[in-house]
Amino acid sequence: MKIVTRALGFTLVEMLLAMTLMSMLMVLAYGGLRASTRATDRGQVILEESSRIRMAHQFVRKQLNQMIPLVFMESEDQEQRTIFEGSSDKIRFVAPMPGYLGFGGPQVQELTFQSGEEGFSLVISHALLQGFEEEKLYERAPIVLLERIDQAEFQFLGLDEEGELSTWSSDWENPETLPLAVSLDIEFNEEVYVMWPLLIASVRVDSQALKELAGEQGIEQDYSTAIQKMIQSRKQQQ
Repeated sequence: MKIVTRALGFTLVEMLLAMTLMSMLMVLAYGGLRASTRATDRGQVILEESSRIRMAHQFVRKQLNQMIPLVFMESEDQEQRTIFEGSSDKIRFVAPMPGYLGFGGPQVQELTFQSGEEGFSLVISHALLQGFEEEKLYERAPIVLLERIDQAEFQFLGLDEEGELSTWSSDWENPETLPLAVSLDIEFNEEVYVMWPLLIASVRVDSQALKELAGEQGIEQDYSTAIQKMIQSRKQQQ
């Protein structure tokens, strides 16, 4: 009786089929891992952008809330005194700066939009109110608050000639007074996944009362003195 033995192992067809299946599984696993990594990276980018935008939003709001109606520029005949300048792409005002940047008293601050390769950037420049000259705003590089902006606009709310609230305007025509409120609307380009919440900041200081107290002293009167006189004046009226 003849015994027939069969060799153990896999045929070539079986090997090719196994390798094909293994390759497909590896491709699927790699695709899932890559998608997960992309989602994680995008989530991290969104968190960073959200934090950056929130900090810029809070900073701008705080600075606008703290505007002080003190003169930082006047004409040669002293007939026109400027305490606020505003257009759709730039504002200039006096306010205290936070932390060590506020050393020396109130500062003239300028928020404006600068054009760049990736769109516009919101930047702030500042200089001491005491002895202020316009060129001092640009002695140092401006601080970049936001980047990759597609469109942006400042608008202002004030009173009309009859003392009634006016409509929002992108051009402030009365530099001798502060607006009642300032809004800032920003749209980022497509690479930014977070939206800018419309910012509307009201001026918390009674600008007209403080302006009258400053009187002829103009920029020579510092912030603390003006506030103290305003409080004294209010007590006398009561």
